[in-house]
Amino acid sequence: MYRGSERKPFDTKQAKTQTSGSAYPFRLNFYDKPPLYEVTLEEFEACALDRLRILAEIESSFARNRSWDELKNVTETQCKKYLPLSNNIAMTVDVETQRRGDHLGHFVLRLAFCRSEELRRRFVKAETTLFRVRYESDYTLERAAFLEAQKFDWKKVEESEKQQFFEELKALEVKQVNSSEQTPSSGEYVKVHWTRVPDLVAKRRVFLRGGYAYVPSRELSSFVFHEFESKLEKALEFTAKTLPRMDEDTRLVPILNNLSQGFLAGVPSEWSNPSASGEEIRADMIDDMAKKHFPMCMRNLHECLARDRHLKHFGRLQYGLFLKVLGLSIEEAIVFWRKSFSNVTDDKFNKEYKYNIRHSYGLEGKRANYPAKSCQQILVTDKPGVGDCHGCPYRHFSPENLQTSLLAAYSSQGLTTTDLHEIMKTVKESHFHVACTRVFEITHASQGVKKGEGIGGGESITHPNQYAAKSIEIEKLQRVDEASMVVE
Repeated sequence: MYRGSERKPFDTKQAKTQTSGSAYPFRLNFYDKPPLYEVTLEEFEACALDRLRILAEIESSFARNRSWDELKNVTETQCKKYLPLSNNIAMTVDVETQRRGDHLGHFVLRLAFCRSEELRRRFVKAETTLFRVRYESDYTLERAAFLEAQKFDWKKVEESEKQQFFEELKALEVKQVNSSEQTPSSGEYVKVHWTRVPDLVAKRRVFLRGGYAYVPSRELSSFVFHEFESKLEKALEFTAKTLPRMDEDTRLVPILNNLSQGFLAGVPSEWSNPSASGEEIRADMIDDMAKKHFPMCMRNLHECLARDRHLKHFGRLQYGLFLKVLGLSIEEAIVFWRKSFSNVTDDKFNKEYKYNIRHSYGLEGKRANYPAKSCQQILVTDKPGVGDCHGCPYRHFSPENLQTSLLAAYSSQGLTTTDLHEIMKTVKESHFHVACTRVFEITHASQGVKKGEGIGGGESITHPNQYAAKSIEIEKLQRVDEASMVVE
């Protein structure tokens, strides 16, 4: 590593020299060339999932009406975690590998999201937003080198033309001086057809003459974003026409089908092992924990079990795996379920239910370590029927039933009727995990969770165990803080 005094200044000539032989010379990418190399199925899926986590959080940010600065901060945090992409001057990371994964992930998701007009629209919006976040955070000189390499068909306005339209261009400058969101202009302009910058035309930030828009250099980003969006839209339409050829590929189609559900409830981490809560969870603790820490889906299952002294198969499966990952041991699980099924005999319980409990813990059958069901799995598989209690209340309850249930479950934790409008709005827009995240924020507001913060860093709920684990963690931290205050 260099000391500060030894570090050489970065310039575009040096960047071109360093990256001239690279397949990915720039951090920014228009993705106009597909990946022409072999990859494993594991890499194919992993790169797509990492990228989908970012795009799903961007989609959630739109649903939650975050400001641009909030959305940008959340996206950059998620990118650092799942999809880091360094500049050319990075000395300690493998930039080529980072950009290769970014490139591959984008094209895999094209295959997954080209299938319908709705999926294409949402994918283009999220991808364009991600490109904009990266564009604004890129080094100025690297960004300039990237734009130069794209060879956009704009025409630089010559000095003579500037003089010819001096008053009109000066009027543009006066407008922007009064706008706090703009940076000073360098006095350079380019000409493009007005249809290439419709948003700037609508905001009257360009001078129009003879069908061309005279665009100040500071506004070129709008042209670049529009180009990225229009090229991606055309590419997705082309991909959709060629995709039917892949329908017989039994290796890829299941992966693509799973990825296309990513906007429905985000991309969860797999929860298969008990949470490291630091203390043993006993059967007699579940009732109290359900009232304080469980998301609505598990709260509903717990209340149905307490009321009916029984749950149907899919309800037992969804709730049993949740409790297992929460930290309930097999011994305590048998105690819990036996106590809950108080209206059946010991003989019937041992014959019909005990084996399935042990099976879910990997102690019978093929002895697999089954993970708890994620929000996405709960939403798209095993749709509940009449008399069933499993599923996602935000999706499967009627609006009236959902509002009544939310107030009954969480009014003691701060949820009020005034909060329901915002929650039901996101439910109506099919952002079910966003509604659940908002409920989490409201019910934990007294413990310091702010609106928009989610479970931390703006991240949305994507798994019931994620909700419960974070709620328990917040309570423990509060206890520690209270204890330290007493000691002081």
